[in-house]
Formats: sequence, structure tokens, C-alpha cells
Amino acid sequence: MSKVKIVAATGCPTGIAHTFMAEESLKKAAEKLGVEIKVETHGQVGVEHQLTKQEIQEADGVIIAADKDVDAGRFKGKPAIDVSVSKGIKDAENLIQQIIDGKARPYKGSSKNETPEKESSETDSGGVGRAIYKHLMNGVSHMLPFVVGGGVLIAVSFLFGIHSAEPDHETYNQFAEFLNNTGNVAFGLMVPILAAYIAQSIAQRPGLVAGFVGGMIADTGGAGFLGGIAAGFIAGYIILLLIKVFKGLPKTLDGLKAIFIYPLLGILLTGGAMYLIVGPMTTINEGMMSFLSNFQGSSPILLGLIVGCMSALDMGGPVNKAAYLTGTALLSDGNFYFMAGVSAACIAPPLITAFATVFFKKYFNEQERNAGLVNFILGSTHITEGAIPFAAKNPLVVIPILMVGSSISAILTYLFAVQVPAPHGGFLVLPVVTHGFLWVLAILIGSLVGGFLFGFYKKRYYEKNEVGVE
Repeated sequence: MSKVKIVAATGCPTGIAHTFMAEESLKKAAEKLGVEIKVETHGQVGVEHQLTKQEIQEADGVIIAADKDVDAGRFKGKPAIDVSVSKGIKDAENLIQQIIDGKARPYKGSSKNETPEKESSETDSGGVGRAIYKHLMNGVSHMLPFVVGGGVLIAVSFLFGIHSAEPDHETYNQFAEFLNNTGNVAFGLMVPILAAYIAQSIAQRPGLVAGFVGGMIADTGGAGFLGGIAAGFIAGYIILLLIKVFKGLPKTLDGLKAIFIYPLLGILLTGGAMYLIVGPMTTINEGMMSFLSNFQGSSPILLGLIVGCMSALDMGGPVNKAAYLTGTALLSDGNFYFMAGVSAACIAPPLITAFATVFFKKYFNEQERNAGLVNFILGSTHITEGAIPFAAKNPLVVIPILMVGSSISAILTYLFAVQVPAPHGGFLVLPVVTHGFLWVLAILIGSLVGGFLFGFYKKRYYEKNEVGVE
């Protein structure tokens, strides 16, 4: 009897950790179940291990474990399971077993080079809520490199002085001005790129142009990233409506539709819709930013608690991303305090697990100890996802511990009035951090408290159950 063949595609919004953790989990589960599998990954460096048409055709089933657009329409008609990337990490064996047992249903949808037939194929397999989340995360995934690259360049320019990019200031430096201006160009594309790729996820390539223009209107009108999100969804669904309206035209006019009708009417209708809502969206955006800024000054402890809990709750998931995107939006408005707490809260979880494996070494197996050492590196570079394998084993206990440690780090960061002008990078951006020593101290205190709590939990667990460590 020949082996069952499965192909899979994994992708997370950042394309750094979840993508490859899902790949590893699927491969391990396939080996255990005696299944042949090939996993295509959609990371920040691009698509790796790309699936061929023949491999897809020969596969007995498909697993899509992604929170972004992975061109899933290629799998149309194949038995497929479409889940979040976290499911691919935590439940890989069960997903593969469903393929083996013949429980997967034929996948519906269109590829990125075809005209989409309806809102999105994700709606068929995961509900409207999951489809909306995937569209949003596709925008976030494409936006992040602009945010990180541009933000770090801006931050580096501050090394020459906070006003060194201003020609009229006494600290002016020409190279600093170059860094600042270049970074601002990249950072300024954040909202248009976010909107463009939300629309692209909804309506494939025809949605890209209308989404980008809608995002530019939101950005220049002051509606910020909230306006960009609205622009992306408005543009995407307008293009879907146009596709439906012009569906009856002869196929020979497909080229005209793509190059003329959809861009022209899409930009016109999206622009009209945005001019109607950009005012209210701007008011909402400014109100939210003002609320958070005031919160930061009046109650840093409560703000740190909220930020810490959000950042550690799902470690790179939607709640974590909400805190991160808010910090990013505030950075663009010149608020460097909020991001300092977010960064601290995101750095803490992997460091918590790392310290636990060092100070309570005998209660962790060899694989966990090795993962703990790696987490010193991941945590130091702001990759929260390194804590996920530890949390997955007992989330009801471990996640609250991580939330406690992250909250302590965030609270202390706000109390110490630390400023972090870069949206990512962890300790690599220390040269541009205001009160950098206090920031590291805040992170270490939260991480050590969390590490000891986690270690004592592991100690009590093994003593209570009288089990050994591998």
C-alpha cells in the first residue's frame, strides 16, 4: 500500500516564527503517522519549498495552516483543511489524521490569477470572521517590513541627536537627515500598503490598486491605520462588486477589465467612499491616540498591565498584534513611550522560559533546555513566539505566568519613562533607546519573576506527580 501524500502551506503575519513552527509540527506529525508530506512556507524572505502543480495534483489532501494569503486557490477541488497557523502548530497530528480518514472536503476558491467568484474561499472553510482576520493579517504581513525597516532608520538618525535631521537646528547632521528622510518614506507607506494588501487578499490582484489609493487617502486625511483598514476592506469589496457587475462581458474583454475598468471604477468608488468616512475615521483615530497618551501619563500601572496581558496572551496572534499595531501607529505620531512597553512585554515571554530552564534545569527535559537557550536569542531580538512550545503544553497555567512577567516589564518601562523609537529589533536597538539601562532592567525583572514562577510550577508538578525528566 502506497503512502498517503499530503501537501501543506503555512504562513503567519510576520513570517518569522509561527510559519516555520507549523512546518516543523506538520513534518513531525507526518513522520509519526507514516505520511509523506511537503510543506511550503510563506515567510518574510518569500515562498520556500514551493509546491509544483504535479505535487498538488498527486496529493491525497491539502493542509492550509495560515493567517495570510498563501494563494490557496491553487488547491481548488482538492480535499483540504483550512485552519489558523496556530492550529498547525498545536494540532498537526489531528489535521493529518483527518486527511487520512477522508474527512477533508473539496476546497473552493480561485487562485490569485483568476477572477474571484465571491468574497473569498476562506469563507467556505472557516467562517466570515476567519476570512476577515486573514484579509487583515495579509495586509499586516506586507506592511511590517516597511514599518521595521523605516522605523529603525528613523531611530538610528536620533543617535546624532533628536533634532539632528532638522537643517535649522544646531545639532543638524546631513547623514542623519538622509537616514530620517529615507526612513520616513518607508514608514509613510505603512497605511497604503496595509490597505492595498487587505484589498488584494479579498479581490486578488484587481483589488491592489484601489486599496493602495484608499490607503493613501486615509493616510493623508489623518485617519491613520484604522482608516487604512477600512480602506482595504472597502476597496476589496467594491472590486468584488465590479467583478460581479461586469461578469457578463465577453471573455475577450478580460484584459480591458483588468487594465482599465477595474482600476478606473475601483479608484473612483473607493475614493468617493473614503472621502465620506475619512473625517469620522480621523476623529476616531485622534481620539484613540489621545486616550492612550493620557492613559500613559495618568495610570502607567494599569496601562502596563493591559499591554503586558495583551502581548503575552497569544504571543504573536491577533491580540498581541493589536497592541503592536497600536504602538506602531503611535510611533508615527511621535509617541515613543507606548512602544517601549509593548516591546518589553513582547521580549519577556521567551526570556521567562529561558530563565526557567536555567534556574530549574532538572525539571525540564533536554529538548526544552535547548529550546530555552535559543529563547535567550529570540527574546533579545523581540521574537515572542519562542515561548509558544512551552505555553502549548499547559496554556491554562503557563500563559497567566507569562502575562504576569510581561505586565511587570511593561509597567516598570512606563514608570521609568523609557522611550523606544524603533518598532522592532529588541536589544539590537538599545543605542537609540532613551533610558536604555532602565529598559533592560525592567525587562529582566519581569522575566526573572516570570521565570521563577514558571520554574516553581514545574518543580511542584514533577514532585506532585512523582515523574522523572527525560
